[in-house]
Order: sequence, then structure tokens, then C-alpha cells
Amino acid sequence: MTTRRIFLKQGGLALAGLGLAGALPGVLQSVAQAATVAAPRAGTRAKTLIVLFQRGAVDGLNLLVPHADPGYYAARSSIAVARPGQAGGALDLDGRFGLHPALAPLLPFWQAQRMTAVHAAGSPDNTRSHFDAQDYMESGTPGVKSTPDGWLNRVLQARTGAKVSPFAGVAMTAQAPRMLSGHAPIVAMTSLERFAVQAGAYTAPVAGGFEQLWQGADAGALGEAGQETFEAVQFLQRSGAAHRAPDNGASYPPGEFGNSLRQLAQLIKAGVGLQLGFTESGGWDTHINQGGADGQLANRLREFGQGIAAFLTDLGPQRDDVLLVTMSEFGRTAHENGSRGTDHGHGNAMLLFGNRVDGGKVHGRWPGLSESQLNEGRDLVITTDFRSVLGEVLQRHLGAGALDSIFPGFHPEPVGVLRA
Repeated sequence: MTTRRIFLKQGGLALAGLGLAGALPGVLQSVAQAATVAAPRAGTRAKTLIVLFQRGAVDGLNLLVPHADPGYYAARSSIAVARPGQAGGALDLDGRFGLHPALAPLLPFWQAQRMTAVHAAGSPDNTRSHFDAQDYMESGTPGVKSTPDGWLNRVLQARTGAKVSPFAGVAMTAQAPRMLSGHAPIVAMTSLERFAVQAGAYTAPVAGGFEQLWQGADAGALGEAGQETFEAVQFLQRSGAAHRAPDNGASYPPGEFGNSLRQLAQLIKAGVGLQLGFTESGGWDTHINQGGADGQLANRLREFGQGIAAFLTDLGPQRDDVLLVTMSEFGRTAHENGSRGTDHGHGNAMLLFGNRVDGGKVHGRWPGLSESQLNEGRDLVITTDFRSVLGEVLQRHLGAGALDSIFPGFHPEPVGVLRA
């Protein structure tokens, strides 16, 4: 017997056959499956988690500089960020750690205790493969390649008993990321404005005939789902999200990364019911000429810091409902290599932003960077599993219950990144 969900997926193929696949980017793989989802009410405010993935393995030791550890400077003769107070020095946070100077736009959030960090965090799996490490962190099951869905999608699956917005899960990416892939419906898109305009252009002329086509197939199942799909698209148009300008003087950096954060802010401010948002940035694989206070990594961090600062500024009072967390597949070697860069490592830094974070602190146990303290004699040791950080966020910020279905087989330990 054909199930409703499978039938809806077949209906998505029918849309493509009518030449409408390009007209509804993201909707076919997501909203068209949302047979039990009702359109949200305008103006509703939901708790929102934004995950920012730094693809390519950012150097957490230069992002969050352990300037009080002499092992850091012993390992990096040309790419270390100088101690606070020196030219090009780190921006001191707590006497032990400092931000890379290119991240100066984030310092006010630290000082306001709306930013916190976890150092020596990451996946316990020792792989140095970008592909495998990203897969493990996005599936939430390190070392297991057979996991069919992503941990963010499983968060949505756990909420199937409630009516949620068809825009509860949104990735500002060309394709659905592994983290959001799964049975729960999500939307993936790169341009909110193009999405709304194209959807609007095609919805009006086909609404009568196409809705009748859906209803004629099965008025009790397929017809209802088709109607809900159109209602979801129309709701997004009515929200005006695509036309909302940045507020509070927020200035996003040019390019895809800044645009993705700007559009996530538009969705949040429009009240479309966004619960889980995803975006990413690349260019972090700095094997050659990484640089210290200036150079390749500094340029990437500058855009990174400007984007996050603009996003938080843009939200204004709605920051109360939003938490942003950053993660990367693994860190980089403690020692610089012969090309004045760094190679694939292990432990890394995670950053968290929001009004409920236990801010102004670097959480986690620092293992040290002396030769005897390194993982396999080369990397920062991981002392905090990334799932413990995320689990705390899911429970205290989103109100998730037991985490067994989200991170199967894992028992999180308290980290303290959020206030109780």
C-alpha cells in the first residue's frame, strides 16, 4: 500500500514533469512532503538555533588563542598570534585566551556576556578525512557511517506530535546539508528573494488547475497536502521576509556568507516559525601560508566575525530567542608545517552567541600544548565532546527532552555553556 509520504514524493516528481521544479527551489524536497504541517501565524516567535559550520577545519588555536600557554608559541614560530598588548596581538578574554584580532567585531558580545566558547572540543573519532569528519559531526554519530539522517533533522522528527511551520528547518545552502537531511521536511535555498518571487510567479497561474490535479488524485490525502504546499508558499510571501532590510545599523560583509546570515535574520524577524537554521562558510583548510595576525586565515576570520556581529545586531531584541553555535569538522596541528601553514588536527574551538549563554567564559578543560600533552604528538587533545555542547543547547534552549534519539548511544556530560 502506497503511504502518504511516498505518494507525496511521487507528487514532487510530477511537479518536475510540469516544468515547475525550478520555480519552487527547496519546496519540492521539503514543503511538498509536509502533509501534516500547518502554516504558522504571522508574528509568532519561536526559539531558534542557528548552526554555522566552518567547512575545511578552522584553526581553533589561532581563532581562540591560548596566549598563556608557552607551548603555543614554541610550536608556531611564524604563524602564532602575538600576546595581548603587542602589535597584532590577541584580544584578551580572560588572561588565558584571546580572540584573533580580526575578530574584533565579536569582542563587544563577549564583554556583554552574550558570547561564550568551548576550547578543546570536537569529535572523538580520530579521522583526518574532511569527508568522514564532516559526516560524523553532521550525523551526530562519530565513527558510524550508516546513520541515515542528520542530528538537526532528528530534532525536527522528535517534534512530530506538534503542528510546526513548514519553515521550521531552513538551510541557506544550494542543497540540503547532511545535518538537516532526513524524514522531517526542511527547506534549502540560497536566495530568499528569488524563492519568493519565483514561487509567486508560478503559484498564481497554476493554483486552480494544479490544485485540482492534486485534489482529483485523492481529496483526503494528496489534495490536502497540495493545498498546504501552496498555503506555505503564500504565507512566506505574505510575511514579507524577502523585503526586510537590516535593522539597527547592521552591516553584513559582501558575498554568500553574509547574504546567508542576512536572510536567516530576515526569516526570524518575519516570524515564519524558524526553529533550526543552518549556514556554512568555507576556505578554512590552511595548509599553506596561513598567516598570523594578517594573511589568509585573518581574511577569512574577518568576514566570519563581521557576519556574526551583523546578524546579532540586526536581530535586536529578538536575540532573546536565538542562539548561534559554530563548529568545524576538526582542528589543525599544534605545530606549523614547512609551508607556514597547518595540517589536519583534532581538538578545536566552538563559539556560542545568545542572551542565555553563560558568557564571558571559556568553558571546557584545557589540556595544554606541551609535547607530552598533544594527541598523537601533534594535535590539541579533545576534552569536550561536541555532542555534550549541542545536547545542552538543545535541552536548555529548545526544550528538547531525552537526547537518545538525537545522539544515539551517547551520554552527554555537563559543560555549562548555558545558564540554567
